[in-house]
Amino acid sequence: MLKVTLKKSVIGYNRRQRATVRALGLNKVGSWHLHVPSESVLGMIRSVRHLVSVEELPEPVEVGNEA
Repeated sequence: MLKVTLKKSVIGYNRRQRATVRALGLNKVGSWHLHVPSESVLGMIRSVRHLVSVEELPEPVEVGNEA
């Protein structure tokens, strides 16, 4: 899982970058969202890498009913 955090305001950046930040689920500075790494998400992060920080988290452990 990737934890993407908005570190810089989108004021003054073009519409495409603002739309990309919104598509990543980020609103205000300091907001964060978890994403599963995929080519599309990594491409969006790459296009706004100057505005966000990315932290890789370990995969959550699934707890199930084990007999």
